[in-house]
Amino acid sequence: MTTFLRLLADKDKASSLLATCKALRTNSDSAGLFEVSPESFRAVPGAPFAYWVSEAVRQVFANLPALENEENVARQGGVNGDDFRWLRLWLEQSNQPDGKCTYVPVAKGGAFGTFYGDLHLVARWNVDLRTFHSFNGLPHRPSLLPASAEFYFRPGLTWPRRTNGLSFRMMPRGCIFADKGPAVFVAGDKSEALLSLCAIVNSKAFGLLVSVQLARTELAQSFEVGLIQQTPVPEISTEQQVTLSALARRAWTLKQRLDTVEETSHAFLLPSALRARLGDYDPPAIEEELVRIQAEINAIAFDLYGFSGADRVAAHAGNGPLTEREIEASETVEDDAEDEDSAAAIDQSAGLLSWAVGVPFARFDWRLATGERSIPPEPEPFDPLPTRSPGMLPEGAAPFHTHPGILVDDSGHPHDLARLVEEVLARVEAPVPSDVRRWLQRDFFPFHLQRYSKSRRKAPIYWPLSTASGSYTLWLYYPSLTSQTLYTAVNDFIEPKLKQVGQEVATLRNKGGARTREDEKSFEALQSLDLELIELRDVLLQIAPTYRLNHDDGIQITAAPLWPLFRHKPWQKLLKDTWAKLAKGDYDWTHLAMANWPDRVREKCKTDKSLAMAHGLEELYVEPEPKNAKKRRGAK
Repeated sequence: MTTFLRLLADKDKASSLLATCKALRTNSDSAGLFEVSPESFRAVPGAPFAYWVSEAVRQVFANLPALENEENVARQGGVNGDDFRWLRLWLEQSNQPDGKCTYVPVAKGGAFGTFYGDLHLVARWNVDLRTFHSFNGLPHRPSLLPASAEFYFRPGLTWPRRTNGLSFRMMPRGCIFADKGPAVFVAGDKSEALLSLCAIVNSKAFGLLVSVQLARTELAQSFEVGLIQQTPVPEISTEQQVTLSALARRAWTLKQRLDTVEETSHAFLLPSALRARLGDYDPPAIEEELVRIQAEINAIAFDLYGFSGADRVAAHAGNGPLTEREIEASETVEDDAEDEDSAAAIDQSAGLLSWAVGVPFARFDWRLATGERSIPPEPEPFDPLPTRSPGMLPEGAAPFHTHPGILVDDSGHPHDLARLVEEVLARVEAPVPSDVRRWLQRDFFPFHLQRYSKSRRKAPIYWPLSTASGSYTLWLYYPSLTSQTLYTAVNDFIEPKLKQVGQEVATLRNKGGARTREDEKSFEALQSLDLELIELRDVLLQIAPTYRLNHDDGIQITAAPLWPLFRHKPWQKLLKDTWAKLAKGDYDWTHLAMANWPDRVREKCKTDKSLAMAHGLEELYVEPEPKNAKKRRGAK
């Protein structure tokens, strides 16, 4: 027998060590004292020193089959080598990809979340080649097909490979998965089998068995595919499968319902300030039911694994010894509760205004808030993800406001965004703040940029192009953007505004000495606005001739030429750096690079097959000679 002393969770380790040694000397009981035969560790793959669990838990590995068996498989997805090139947020995707290509959701890890998790990323997929569009393999994997491609588009379970805690969620049909978002599949893709398995792997019992193999639990642990493959799963009867699958389905439905207030989610219906009107949204009650469901799943799983009462306590205690970082984190959770409540209230108000911005842009459907449009039926866990969330305006439906893809911050203008936001709020009988225009000018874009940034991609869809002082702003809507939008902005917005300002300046100038103090202030302001409008017009006209828009480039690339007109400093800096890299040649796979530097891009296509494929210029590519080919010697 070997004696182990557990002191990680104790703050005063010196005193705890003395007390434990005293208990060892007097043969007394101590919570930190364990005596284990080293041979018992061999039952667990890798023989880790998992001393804090019972012998019965370690023997589960010998008595039950591993998750990877004749019925189940777990696989790690492929690596593309350049996420910025191959992946997009689903909010960026083009509405009309060409015949050979389409957009497919990508499971790529993410934050902790059991049963349900929205997939924010998509890849532009070549249907014929069954790989990323214009993908030509990687140096270490020359094949065109990514790893595990034979499992793509099947329904399954996926989990973040590296996150704070192990969590499995449903992966719908029609998805691919990446190396950071591995997946589990069952024979025949049976929904009931997947749902019941999802319940098992999200149980405390399964989590304990995973932690036993790791011999520790950390805030950011790596849950590799091999680790999951070899973790035991119990055999369940048909009746138990029905019970577990029903619990998992209900948990998925409830968590999906909580996500219907997230504007960037595939499940979005209405902002939280309006969502309760639909009658099935009560977050406290939902959270309470989710706790009950998890407890029921845990109890069933404990019984299936045959865990004793002490084993169940160990599982609920955290599945293993606490690290120093976990101890520190557990001490500060309660201190942040008040700040989170305050932040939630602010977010609810901003979320309502953000939704109200989307309505006049024909993004969201205001009729859901008034009951004029009925709620779409709830989806099933493994249904393919929609290309539009149910809260978005259906194609062909009449918009709240007809616009040319541009709205403006200009009081009295028929396309004035502030007035339209106020009209939307009044139409749905929501409170109308008194400072909507100020909020749009100062607060909206930073909030919008933060909300529409996920998976290290920044993808704002409302673009404020402003004068130097910000006194006049054109709001462009990315999905409606075309190569003619900049000309429309100049001809239909800036030129009429310049004419109006010019007339007002002339009127005040003609007053001469009769101008009052207020007239003088207006005169100076109008003169400054006139100069700023001229500068805004000239910059747009300078950019417009070579602005060959293609939504497949993504939002960051598409917005880069306009960087001088964004006034939000972090976004402006990012776009300025992006434009510099475009000019340097770092992003020659983009259509924008081809439009601005065609000779350089065509020359690169001769030696870069992937680049040639991206631009449809494969005829320019010249296959190099094999490096190992020996030169033939001439005859003597």
